[in-house]
Amino acid sequence: MTIRIPNSERDAVLRLYREILPEIRHRLDEFRGVPPARYFYELCYCLLTPQSKASVCALACSELERRGFLQQPFDPESLLRSPGDGYVRFHRVKARRLVRARESFPPLAHLFHTSITDRELRVILSDRIEGLGFKEASHFLRNIGRTGVTILDRHILRGMVELGVLRSVPSSMSRTRYEQIETSFRELADALRILPEELDLLLWSRKTGAILK
Repeated sequence: MTIRIPNSERDAVLRLYREILPEIRHRLDEFRGVPPARYFYELCYCLLTPQSKASVCALACSELERRGFLQQPFDPESLLRSPGDGYVRFHRVKARRLVRARESFPPLAHLFHTSITDRELRVILSDRIEGLGFKEASHFLRNIGRTGVTILDRHILRGMVELGVLRSVPSSMSRTRYEQIETSFRELADALRILPEELDLLLWSRKTGAILK
């Protein structure tokens, strides 16, 4: 696939990239520095974020960790709908998924210390963790410093449309379609001469004004 980027969009993206590159790299270093003991709570965060505010989900996960949810389980539903702590949409469904993730994740923990690729690990996680699709699994892996996969959320997809890589944002994606668009994203990164993991944060920042996890 030949990537043809409108000159105005290319210039704008590269200008922003030069401006915020130190912040992007600092954030990536933070992801790489997450200790294995915190992986489960990063997983919880990625289970909560779909259609919910990232800042609220981060607060909820901090509280889950503070209360030792992995070691001493409790029903997290009230935490997700507490007005004081913010509101996580679909809190009942997501609370059930957190409980099930607590049961499903520990047997998979050893995989992070093997030579398994990020793409292979994404498939296993998506198959074994309820509610974790390819996007959420990619998000989780990136947040623990594994950058062999791409987070195709709405901000990234809209950025790809603006840069002429996609005609429109797909309303839904099969795994095959996800992988096809992921390949196009990496070709876009090559065309811009930007690392894919840096481009991910760059496009996110361009849409939101922030570099969040």
